Amino acid sequence: LTPLSASEDMRSTWQGKAGRSPLQALYESDQFEQSSLQTVHQQRREMLSNVCSRYTRKRRLLQPEDLRHLLVDDTHGLLYCYVPKVACTNWKRVMMVLTGQGKYRDPLEIPAHEAHVPSNLRTLSEYSVPEINYRLRSYLKFVFVREPFERLVSAYRNKFTLSYNTAFHKRYGTKIIRRHRQEPSERALERGDDVRFAEFVYYLLDPRTQQEEPFNEHWERVHSLCHPCVIHYDVVGKYETLAEDANYILQLVGADTSVKFPASSKTTRTTDGMTAQFFQDISPFYQRRLFNLYKMDYLLFNYSIPSYLRLR
Repeated sequence: LTPLSASEDMRSTWQGKAGRSPLQALYESDQFEQSSLQTVHQQRREMLSNVCSRYTRKRRLLQPEDLRHLLVDDTHGLLYCYVPKVACTNWKRVMMVLTGQGKYRDPLEIPAHEAHVPSNLRTLSEYSVPEINYRLRSYLKFVFVREPFERLVSAYRNKFTLSYNTAFHKRYGTKIIRRHRQEPSERALERGDDVRFAEFVYYLLDPRTQQEEPFNEHWERVHSLCHPCVIHYDVVGKYETLAEDANYILQLVGADTSVKFPASSKTTRTTDGMTAQFFQDISPFYQRRLFNLYKMDYLLFNYSIPSYLRLR
């Protein structure tokens, strides 16, 4: 496959007819109220750009297969890079409402499993190279991020501590236990359903893990899933300000006012305090190594080093 052009096509933000970005065009029109949110998002884009220029010496050319996480809404001119464990089920539901030509009205009426059926939403990788470049240049691009270790603990809890996730237990749990538990029981080796967080950390840091295959998307770094130093996102939403950022994006693309991002009602959500508890049993040596593994996500999205880490 021909590499995507890394010149204007890949690096430009969304350009209007006069060379203005869509954000500028909207801000200059009467339909969009100037807000403090506008300033916040400008600062996030600048921060991202500064870190990218400091830490990425050589820009790699993206191949279409690198774009499998970018979901396309051709109706509203929208590209969304989904990151598992960052409200991606609800964003996929909203994208289905936006692209569904009236088939869906309320995101919450869409069952979670249906939101993850690949054929329900098109990814950018399915288009030809000229079509990909056109959309990267012309559409509003957004991504949602989360405090990296909070996201990691959320993925661990979801995939390894819930009894119904047998596919993950078999696929990853059995391998993790075989490699990182001394004298595992036959039952643990067969079922893989009692992986400890420390074992999961050892698995992530084991050089063999990434040599054998890429990380699963649930614990892959955001910069590897969404390539924010090559694709210039117009909006970087944060899990911590999910409702405001989601409404901001829907307003930016002129979505029907009846389309609402679902309010979060989960009481089981992974919090900072909960994340700290999981790290209590991880030695400072492994904490530092794990932090280094996720360091670029901390830097790119301006998250501070968690206070519970013992990195010294």
